[in-house]
Amino acid sequence: MNNILSVKEKENAEKEILEHQKIVDFDIKEFTIELLISKYIKGLENDENDIFIPEYQRSFVWNKNRQSKFIESILIGLPIPYIFTADVDNGRLEVVDGTQRLRTLVDFYNNNLKLVDLDLLKKLNNFTFIDLLKARQRKFLNSTIRMITLTDKSDEDVRFLLFERINTGSDILKDMEKRKGIFGGKFMDFVYKECSIHPLFKKLTIFTSKLEKRGEPQELIIRFFAYSERYNKVSGGVNDFLNKFTEDKNKGFDKFSMWKEFTNTLKFVDKYFPYGFKKSKTSQKTPRVRFDSISVGSNLALRENAFIKPKNFEWLNSEEFNNIITRGGQNAPSAIKERIEYVKYKLLYS
Repeated sequence: MNNILSVKEKENAEKEILEHQKIVDFDIKEFTIELLISKYIKGLENDENDIFIPEYQRSFVWNKNRQSKFIESILIGLPIPYIFTADVDNGRLEVVDGTQRLRTLVDFYNNNLKLVDLDLLKKLNNFTFIDLLKARQRKFLNSTIRMITLTDKSDEDVRFLLFERINTGSDILKDMEKRKGIFGGKFMDFVYKECSIHPLFKKLTIFTSKLEKRGEPQELIIRFFAYSERYNKVSGGVNDFLNKFTEDKNKGFDKFSMWKEFTNTLKFVDKYFPYGFKKSKTSQKTPRVRFDSISVGSNLALRENAFIKPKNFEWLNSEEFNNIITRGGQNAPSAIKERIEYVKYKLLYS
C-alpha cells in the first residue's frame, strides 16, 4: 500500500529538487567521423586540438576485440551512443564521455587497428582501414556521430557531475579513475606527478600494467595520506572517505609536510622491510591492505619516535598478522584501525 504524503512533505521534496538543480545548458551537434577525427588530430601535438581528451582519461583501456566490435557496429549502421563534451576556455571541447570511441576511430583511420574476432563481418577480420574499398572508406568517414556539448553557460559543477553519473558502476573506469576525473586539482597533481614517481615508491611496490592504468599506485598513495591523518574517523564507505579527503586537500594542503612524511616512511620501509610493501620477493602486486598496514603504521610510529630502530620482525610473517590483513570486512572502520595500529605498536614496542 502506498504511503499517503502530506502536502508539506511534497512541497519540501519539490524545494529540495529546486535547491539541487544545476544550470544545464547544452547543444546537440552532429559530426561526420572524418570531421570528428580531424578536430581531434589537428593540433594534438601542441595540445591545441579543437576536441581534446583531458589528462585524467588518457589511459587507453579498450582491447582490440572491443575496438573491432565498435568499428563493426559503425560499418553495419548500428546507432552509436552520444559522445559527451564540455565547452571550456577558448572554445575547445573537452571529452567527458566517449574517449574510447574517439581514439578507436583515430586508430582505425590511421591503420593502427586490425579488426579481429568480428561476429558478423567475418570476411573483414585482419582488415585495416586502407584494406576497405575506396567507396566504403568514404561511406565510413561520412557516417555521423552525435555529440552533446555542455555550453559555457552550464554550472561549473555539471561537467564533473555528468562524468560521475555516466561512469558510476562502469567496468571501464574504477574508483581511482573516477576520483581523478571528478576531483582533479593540486592535491591530485601532487599525487600523480610527484609522489607516484618517487624512486623509492616505485622500488618498494609492484603493479601489473592493468593496475597502473587503473590508477592503483595513486590509490595507495591517497590511502596513505588519508589514513595517516584520519584513520580513526572513517565512517561509511572507504571510497566516499577517500573522495572527501581528496576534495578537502584540493582546497589546500601542506605539501612540504606531506612530502616529508611520505619520503621518511619510504626510507624507513626500505631499510627495515625486506620486500617493501610486497609479501614476497616474487609477488606480482602490492596488496592494498598490506600497504595500508605497513605504510600508515610505520608513519604513525615515526611520528611518535623518529629514531626508532626496530629489531624484532617475527610478527611480519606471523599467523596473527596474516589473519588481520586477510580476513573479511577489511573496509570496516574497526578493521582499518586494527591493522594500522597493530603495525604501529609492533614497531614501537616489540
